[in-house]
Amino acid sequence: MEEQKELLKSLNKKSTVNDIQEYIKKVITLRGFTNQRVQDKMLLLLEETGELAKAIRKTLPEATIDYSKIENYNNIEEEIADVFIVLVSICNELNINLYDVFINKEKNNVERKWRINGKL
Repeated sequence: MEEQKELLKSLNKKSTVNDIQEYIKKVITLRGFTNQRVQDKMLLLLEETGELAKAIRKTLPEATIDYSKIENYNNIEEEIADVFIVLVSICNELNINLYDVFINKEKNNVERKWRINGKL
């Protein structure tokens, strides 16, 4: 646990996506999750995404929620962090640099014409 705390201290607001990706790679090893297969991580990502959806739903006054279990869902920020951590660990498993693929995708997106409310 101390090693993880020291690793966390290496991150700050100026840390890059690459820094965070490297941090998560090291933490996954320290936590003993290196033997998880990509498909296992993908199922975990879906689970964490569901928890994020539930955390968002519980903030909506019109949503029907089982209030006996409402404390089972953390706050939205924690669930977003969980989704991000699992997504980055999938990238690491597949040797994908998240920064590079993000930039490449956005280069394509800026050329697209987006339709919003039926208008271009």
